[in-house]
Amino acid sequence: MSNVVYSMMVSLDGFVARPDGSLDWVKVDEELHTFVNDQQAEVGAYLYGRRLFELMNDFWPTADEDPSAPDYIAEFSRIWKEMPKVVFSRTLSHVDGNARLVSDDAAADVRRMKAQSGKNLDLGGPTLAASLIPLGLIDEYRLFLHPVALGNGLSFLPPDTKIDLMLVETRTFASGVVYLRYQRADMSSQDQ
Repeated sequence: MSNVVYSMMVSLDGFVARPDGSLDWVKVDEELHTFVNDQQAEVGAYLYGRRLFELMNDFWPTADEDPSAPDYIAEFSRIWKEMPKVVFSRTLSHVDGNARLVSDDAAADVRRMKAQSGKNLDLGGPTLAASLIPLGLIDEYRLFLHPVALGNGLSFLPPDTKIDLMLVETRTFASGVVYLRYQRADMSSQDQ
């Protein structure tokens, strides 16, 4: 059985992007990026909503071709290109590269993928997450909490959400970013 892991960069006040979608507040240095790169060994596929997929797809397919790119950026670019991706969108007509498009019944597709034995399914995108959270389809929440408050924007969690969680890991980076890893409280301790 695979776990669905919802992981994003988050402001202190719970936002993942400014109202216009900007991520100019996110500060990912070498230490943080290397940590994220190392986590990818646990991942079997990326699950994206349309907006996050388009954002990622605009940069990562060619990031390793830039001779001035640091090694950790080039490494993630190679990881990202090789990783299978599932894009959930009702507006896209196709996706390129190592991706497949799901236009309807995201929950059924995620249930099917979870039932297969394998690595984690790394979910990105708060709109997609909001559709799966009430159904209990997200097993872990991994927040990279940045030392900035945005005041408004796109929320990490949908409003009026109650989820009982258990903190299973933390790490503080020199940049002031704090990594928080939570599992659903009803998960067994063997999944830690």
